[in-house]
Amino acid sequence: MPDRPDADTSARATAAAAQLLRLAPVADDLAARFAAAGHELALVGGSVRDGLLGRLGEDLDFTTDARPQQVLKLVKGWAEAVWDVGIAFGTIGCQKDGYKLEITTYRSEAYDRTSRKPAVSYGETLEDDLVRRDFTVNAMALRLPQREFVDPHGGLRDLAKKTLRTPATPEESFSDDPLRMLRAARFAAQLNFDVAPEVVAAMREMADRLKIVSAERVRDELTKLLLSQHPRIGLGLLTDTGLAEYVLPELPRLRLEIDEHHRHKDVYEHTLTVLEQAIALEEDGPDLVLRLAALLHDIGKPRTRRFEPGGGVSFHHHELVGAKMTKKRLRELKYSNEIVDDVARLVELHLRFHGYGDGEWTDSAVRRYVRDAGPLLSRLHKLTRSDCTTRNRRKAATLAATYDALEARIERLKEQEELDAIRPDLDGNQIMDLLGVAPGPVVGRAYKFLLELRLDQGPLEHEAAVSALREWWATQPEYRN
Repeated sequence: MPDRPDADTSARATAAAAQLLRLAPVADDLAARFAAAGHELALVGGSVRDGLLGRLGEDLDFTTDARPQQVLKLVKGWAEAVWDVGIAFGTIGCQKDGYKLEITTYRSEAYDRTSRKPAVSYGETLEDDLVRRDFTVNAMALRLPQREFVDPHGGLRDLAKKTLRTPATPEESFSDDPLRMLRAARFAAQLNFDVAPEVVAAMREMADRLKIVSAERVRDELTKLLLSQHPRIGLGLLTDTGLAEYVLPELPRLRLEIDEHHRHKDVYEHTLTVLEQAIALEEDGPDLVLRLAALLHDIGKPRTRRFEPGGGVSFHHHELVGAKMTKKRLRELKYSNEIVDDVARLVELHLRFHGYGDGEWTDSAVRRYVRDAGPLLSRLHKLTRSDCTTRNRRKAATLAATYDALEARIERLKEQEELDAIRPDLDGNQIMDLLGVAPGPVVGRAYKFLLELRLDQGPLEHEAAVSALREWWATQPEYRN
């Protein structure tokens, strides 16, 4: 167990945390209510950690000896809103003065070998609660209202060293909740911390325990990791420890064997570089869909790799195979249908630009590119640009200039044609009136014909569109009988 901090260190930490709490007077107000009712309360976990890192936010975590029903009674009438969706796990949430508070009864969690959900048992002391927490940097507390700093496991020292360790042994911690192995990778990515060697060793040894954790919990940790500042760190840790095999097995499989006769770029390293380059292009904060697409854009390569005569290697149609694999994996992780469809679509389209050549696409091809990307066009631009990881500066500059030219063409066409909402020049009602038909499949076929005409030729004058529709109708005798 880590040495406890000395008195001087504890005093400085207490002063720092107390100073930060002046930004959240709601904490002292809440603590007074609990004390008056004879209950303990402490600011705990990530709130203390982030406070000491100078990044205390508006979400505050507390722990108490009060049971959930007692917590409910204490916050009702005081908080502006109260929710109890986490009450089965001992947590009550509420909102007060712009802060979101979570108050959890002292507890411990443990899995049995077949359970997918933690069995919650309540503890009696703050110290018992802290030893059950995931990492020492999250096992510090500030007793309220007296503002006494509590750090029995050396979390402050590990915070200074930027190291993730567990309060108990890693084996005990990960047996209590195997998801903590993923949390190690997530916190490493979020905080840019190292993971202690004994923790990494336990992650590697116990990786298969992750199989008992629900897909939803795994998904949530993966999402937090991907949305962090340094996802490459966390993904590398998942891959190196074998945890990725139970989260995203396609990732380690990108480490394709390369021999002296059949050379190609390292797809695994290329993928992580594409992810970092995509992040650099984000404009409005972390974009989960873009980051997932960057991470998964080449997962079809292992299945499609072929060795060609003369030492070449091909990955024909890996984007189509990859799109199907993406859908399967994200569905198994319980992502929403919208995220699944958007990420798979980006994976499917990520190579389309490479048919552009030196600008040989017709306006019709450009329109189809925009039509097929739809609302994902901006993300497709970013993904395509990120997919260039060549070290050949001339080649990289040429690709960038070519994509600049394509984007410029798209903008010009948008100005000319309102390309964002491409529709036929005649709507369904006009089609039915002109052809004298009732609603049915024939209207859809006519609409599709006019849409393709619109894509090929751009906007038509009304009379030209009517004439084209009549000419097409003349070739469809089976629908006129």
